[in-house]
Amino acid sequence: MPENQRIIDHLQSLAIRDMKRDIPIHKVEDVAVAIVPREEVGGGELWDTYILNLKDSTIKSVLISSKGYGEVEGEALKTTTLRHFFETIEPGSATKIEPIQSKLFHLTHEYWISFVLEDYMFDKKYIFVKGSIDEAHFTTIPIVNRKGVMIR
Repeated sequence: MPENQRIIDHLQSLAIRDMKRDIPIHKVEDVAVAIVPREEVGGGELWDTYILNLKDSTIKSVLISSKGYGEVEGEALKTTTLRHFFETIEPGSATKIEPIQSKLFHLTHEYWISFVLEDYMFDKKYIFVKGSIDEAHFTTIPIVNRKGVMIR
């Protein structure tokens, strides 16, 4: 490699490092994902997944990508990746994302959420590992006021 190219590559790597250092990283707080059994009699088969905006501000341009994955009897298994978009989610509110069948609880479920707040884009992955969607892990879900499993 000619010396000039090495110098150019080195300068580019320094510029990229400096750009990354200048990008502020904001932690996602007061946004949660909850999985809650349906209330109707015999509703054990279907549960509902919610996004909770526990902030005092509206979150905007909310994009949620969800998928399930794992291994069953030595075979890799994954669900279809679903994407949901909500223009806004008001403060102190819960919005239903999607239903989930209890027969899929043996998989890991991932919800990757991106949203805009005060002109900054936030994102976070919420991962319900295999076996975590279980009554043993129930808590009272704020806003929804029902028992379920929640990641904050």
